[in-house]
Amino acid sequence: MTQEKIERSSGNVFADLGVDVPNEMLAKAKLASAILDVIKHRGLTQLQAAKILDTDQSYISKLNRGSELRRFSFDRLMDWLTKLDRNVTLTVKQKPRSQESALIRVAV
Repeated sequence: MTQEKIERSSGNVFADLGVDVPNEMLAKAKLASAILDVIKHRGLTQLQAAKILDTDQSYISKLNRGSELRRFSFDRLMDWLTKLDRNVTLTVKQKPRSQESALIRVAV
């Protein structure tokens, strides 16, 4: 019987998978998730959502699949949230000395 190895997550799946800029990708994933939650909550089709967001339906599909998340800018994702009547608040502060490098975090 083969025994599976279980590894504890760092809390960031992108870091665990060795993706470049994992903190940025996690932040984008959280913004995308918030957008998709609103779309789902409102019962919008991808076409209806695209019209509200002033984009093509294919971008909503890509967002929904999580594909090409790297290609979505923070500006675009935050703009879409405001078009969905969501406030977006950015807070800039000094990183703690104990933290190796500065990062982007999204709290939803």
